[in-house]
Amino acid sequence: MGSVAITFRIMPDDAETDLEEVKSRVRTSLAGSLRDLREQPVAFGLKAILAIAVVSDSGGTEPLEQALASIPGVGSVETVDVTLV
Repeated sequence: MGSVAITFRIMPDDAETDLEEVKSRVRTSLAGSLRDLREQPVAFGLKAILAIAVVSDSGGTEPLEQALASIPGVGSVETVDVTLV
């Protein structure tokens, strides 16, 4: 088995959501597998969070998406990219 890098786009509930708090909780949720975490402007002051995690290729993305979606302040989570490492 190999490893895959998964890029998630995490959208906040609204533009007023504290992104630093959400990023802190993302770091906790993806502890050990998180490789990069940054903000990406979307529109009209709204920013998304891009998180890249490296995990085993046997698990799929659904458990990680569900863990990220359960974070308070997160409106939606989308898997943007999956690539072999």
